Amino acid sequence: MNRKLQTIIIDDEELARLRLIRLLKNYNDIINIIGEAVNGEDGLKKIEELKPDLIFLDIEMPVYNGFEMLSKLEDPPRVVFTTAYDQYAIKAFEEDSVDYLLKPVEAERLELTMKRLEKENKSDAVSLPIESLLKQLNIKKDTKTLTVKIGDRILLIKPENIAYIQAEDKYVFLCCLDGKKHLTDFTVSGLESKLPDTFIRINRSTLINTDHISEIRKGFNGTLIFVMKDKEAVKLSSSRRYGEVLREHFEI
Repeated sequence: MNRKLQTIIIDDEELARLRLIRLLKNYNDIINIIGEAVNGEDGLKKIEELKPDLIFLDIEMPVYNGFEMLSKLEDPPRVVFTTAYDQYAIKAFEEDSVDYLLKPVEAERLELTMKRLEKENKSDAVSLPIESLLKQLNIKKDTKTLTVKIGDRILLIKPENIAYIQAEDKYVFLCCLDGKKHLTDFTVSGLESKLPDTFIRINRSTLINTDHISEIRKGFNGTLIFVMKDKEAVKLSSSRRYGEVLREHFEI
């Protein structure tokens, strides 16, 4: 096979999309950009509608992050990740056919990606199976800060200052030790995948920082109640679904 790869760019950052489109104009002989998507949900719709051969995919996006989006696809296209993951995670993919670009994407690094894709395209190479891809990408990022936008300001929140994370309706809040709550664009699942192992899920909508638990109480029907060390000493209940896993984790 030697034809242009029909391509969609999926990224919630407009500047990142525009930069990548500009850089990819140098490779019109290899790819043809047929669409853009602004989040994981939009990406799913565009993929189902346009059936691309290739997607350039961000990971940290609202609605569905990149991992969640891929997990919903029965027949995923080839994937090139464009993300802010640290270098150690990128090295894990140096030997694989699916590439992994650090943002902001540099022209020199993108050239290596395009050479790889061109070689695969000519040889009709088979992409890395999605199950293997998702398994290998399940790497916790050593996140030093989370960004929160408040008007024209951007706050940097350190994970160690977060007591718990909670979803309320369609909104997700970082709940800090000082009692302040900060709205974030990340999903609970997205935060779970990028934060250290001290953050664990106790129900569908809540992550807690185990470094900031003051007390654990037994609730009804196998549930647990966590008293946190934040200013309000908030009590958070686990769901029955997570009860057994949590009891094993805390050796209760």
